[in-house]
Amino acid sequence: MPIHAVLGTDEGRVAEEAARLFNELKPSGGDEFTNDLIEGSASNAEEAFQICAKTIEALQTLGFFGGAKVVWLKAANFLADDRTGGAERAKEGVEALLDVLKGGPGEEVTFLLSASGIDKRRGLFRWLKDNAELAVFDKIDVSKEGWEEEVAMMVRGRAKDLNLLFEDDALELFVQLAGEDTRQIGNELEKLSLYVGEGGVVELGAVRLMVPASRKGVIWEVSRALESRDAARVVELIDAQMEKNESAIGIIRAAIIPTVRNLFLVRVLLDSHPRLSAGNRGAFAKALERLPAGDLAWLPQKKAGGVNVWGLAFAMEKAGQFTTAELREAMEECLKADRGLVTTQLDPRFVLHRLVARICTGGGRRRKAG
Repeated sequence: MPIHAVLGTDEGRVAEEAARLFNELKPSGGDEFTNDLIEGSASNAEEAFQICAKTIEALQTLGFFGGAKVVWLKAANFLADDRTGGAERAKEGVEALLDVLKGGPGEEVTFLLSASGIDKRRGLFRWLKDNAELAVFDKIDVSKEGWEEEVAMMVRGRAKDLNLLFEDDALELFVQLAGEDTRQIGNELEKLSLYVGEGGVVELGAVRLMVPASRKGVIWEVSRALESRDAARVVELIDAQMEKNESAIGIIRAAIIPTVRNLFLVRVLLDSHPRLSAGNRGAFAKALERLPAGDLAWLPQKKAGGVNVWGLAFAMEKAGQFTTAELREAMEECLKADRGLVTTQLDPRFVLHRLVARICTGGGRRRKAG
């Protein structure tokens, strides 16, 4: 019996791939009676057991008119290590299903399993790994440094399928707004395709208009405005977030401090290696790779190894607008503002506005010089 499993935490990608595979596996010339599709969504352990029993029955039953058929256990939600999946009744049903799979009901039956979560320590996954055509689609981990590059690569591929071309800034904002969810990415790309037309170029304004704002997207916008020393835009974005009850501490630590840090790091790099400023962000990334390891050890690193170039590459384009002294002063101002938000009763909005003004105008340094 041919067995296929499509698994992973990226529910959208799992659903798409499983549906594609089901249509590919279906016997040619068949109709809706030829195959069995069992919905795998269970609200409790007893329902999970009954779904397994129904799947077993389908595997052991010939097609309506005899011959080959596909049995698809679709979107099973009771295979993970959670309340339902961990219940004994659900485990009993899964073990019974596994026994039938091991026995092999026959070559005329093809089994397809799709699930967004599965406990990889249990027998079913271990057996599927060795005996099935297995495809795993997990969400990109946005807690890891460098996740943006992975998502951007995926978006480029999907945009190409829709005959869309992204401008660099538009792609980068899209990544922050849509995040890592494949289904969300697909939906937003479809909207952009309708808006700009087939073969159209997606510009920054189109992304701002068509893709809903998210916290990550606002952080990206704050960072870009801060790098451009556009204090009015930064203040506007901060005020909008605070109206939505975003904390001042969250804003300074997620958007302002990382941006100033990246500008400072790149400014120091450019002082030591002036040729790094030549070219675009891609050229900058390649130039970094050619530097001695000792010159890179103090830069932000990916968990998998290597410098996290994403934020530094943006900073590279604007670091020339700041002096090293200004950015050192900005780092000190960020520390003071962060401490002030935590330890004083100052109005948080005032603290952030003052910090932005000092970073964008170099006010702190000029005040000392005067």
